[in-house]
Amino acid sequence: MTIKASEVKLLREKTGLGMMECKNALVESKGDIELAITNLRKNSALKAEKKSSRTAAEGRIISKIDSSENLAVILEVNCETDFVAKDDSFIEFCEEALDSCLQNPDSSLAQLSEEKLEEKRQALIQKIGENIVVRRREIIKSDNLYSYVHGNNKIGSIVSIDQENKNTGEDIAMHIAASSPLVIDPNDLDETLVSKEEEIIKAQVADSDKPENIVEKMVMGRLEKFKSEVSLLNQPFVKDPSKNIKTLLEEQNLNVLNFHRYELGEGIEVNKIDFAEEVKSQLEN
Repeated sequence: MTIKASEVKLLREKTGLGMMECKNALVESKGDIELAITNLRKNSALKAEKKSSRTAAEGRIISKIDSSENLAVILEVNCETDFVAKDDSFIEFCEEALDSCLQNPDSSLAQLSEEKLEEKRQALIQKIGENIVVRRREIIKSDNLYSYVHGNNKIGSIVSIDQENKNTGEDIAMHIAASSPLVIDPNDLDETLVSKEEEIIKAQVADSDKPENIVEKMVMGRLEKFKSEVSLLNQPFVKDPSKNIKTLLEEQNLNVLNFHRYELGEGIEVNKIDFAEEVKSQLEN
């Protein structure tokens, strides 16, 4: 049967998919646009399932503050390539996901993904041909919230302080993104992490010819240095290394209450395959 160009155009507008895919779907449905949409959605789910095993370690870190609700959100959405991370459709999906997080702060990310985002995620996978993962999200509920996302959208942070101070709040958020603190204060560090670091340091100095008491002091000194380096208050302020964050805050009678920092793809193990295998994989899918 003959499929009109206007019908293909309408289906493209409704689904965002390619011209030939829309035309084939209309041929299969004998011109029934609603049936074509249903079939494309089924096909999208199948393609999404096939691609779900592929590693997605690129993407975007984004954040947003809703001052009216005293909410700050930071979100990581992954794709497979940096090229897709810059695609307008992918960016639009990221923003929609971020808004959903702000509008539903009490819902888990899994629940949000299933109820609000899954259909759009599958449609985007169908359109761009890569796995898409809404990976993680953090929310801070507080009065004085600030955020920073680096220009490449690969590092970002959100932070709350106990008094309104836009300049310092934004500076602290930028510092957190740049300096990767794990906690606010050294006393907040997890004991397991500290013990593991102490074991590593002891192994590093195990072959030292120095007396035992000197070795013990070396271990304690390096351990204290580690604790200081990963604690926000003790880190040199990135914009003025002559002072640490604790001094900066004391000068303005401020305290940091909470923060979260994301770096794109951290913790994701990337499986490297050669170019020929990648091309073969694309052809098979």
